[in-house]
Amino acid sequence: MTEDAATSPRRPLDDLLLYRLSRLLAVAGSMVIRLCEGRFGITRREWRLIAVLASRGELGSSQLAEHAQLDRARTSKAVGSLVAKRLVTRTALAGDRRQVRLGLTPTGQALYDELFPLVARINAELMGTLDAGDAARFDDALLRLQAHAETMVAQAVLPKADRGRHAAAAAAAAAAGNGKKNSTTRTGKAKAVSPPSSRSP
Repeated sequence: MTEDAATSPRRPLDDLLLYRLSRLLAVAGSMVIRLCEGRFGITRREWRLIAVLASRGELGSSQLAEHAQLDRARTSKAVGSLVAKRLVTRTALAGDRRQVRLGLTPTGQALYDELFPLVARINAELMGTLDAGDAARFDDALLRLQAHAETMVAQAVLPKADRGRHAAAAAAAAAAGNGKKNSTTRTGKAKAVSPPSSRSP
C-alpha cells in the first residue's frame, strides 16, 4: 500500500450519489417486489416489460430491451416467462419468422391495470415527503442528471462487460477446483488401502 493510500481519508459509500440512489431503490423498491411476486406472481423485471408494452404498444424484442434498459438475454428470458404465463403474445412477422412482435394479452393488460395504481401509490407516498417546490426541483435535477449521464456514457472509452467470458472463467475455475478435490480424494483413498510396508521403521 502506498503512503498516499494509507494516509488519505477513507470516504464512505454514502458519499456517492449512485450508491445512495441504489439504496433508495433497494428499500422503496422492495415494496414493489413484494407486490409483484407475492400478489401477482411476476418478477420486477417482468413487471418492467409489462409496463413498457402497456405504455408503448406492440414492440420488437430489441425495441423492448432498449426501452426497458435491459440486455437482450435478460429480456428474452423474461419474455419467455411472460408468454408461458399468458401475459404477453409473441407473433412472428410474415416473411421473416426471426422477427417477432410482442404485446400484452387481455390478461396482461388487466394485470397492468390493477398493479400500476398500486405502484404509483407507493411512488406518490415516497414523494409526499417533499413539498411542491422541492418535488419540482428534484424532478428537474433528475432530468439533468439523466441527460448528463447519457452524455458521459456516449463519450466514455471503457471496456465492454463480457459476461460470457466471466461466466466461462468462473466455470473453468469451478471445474479446476472440483478436479483438484477429486484428485485429492483419489490419492487419499489410494493411501488408505495401501498395504503396510514390510520394512522396519
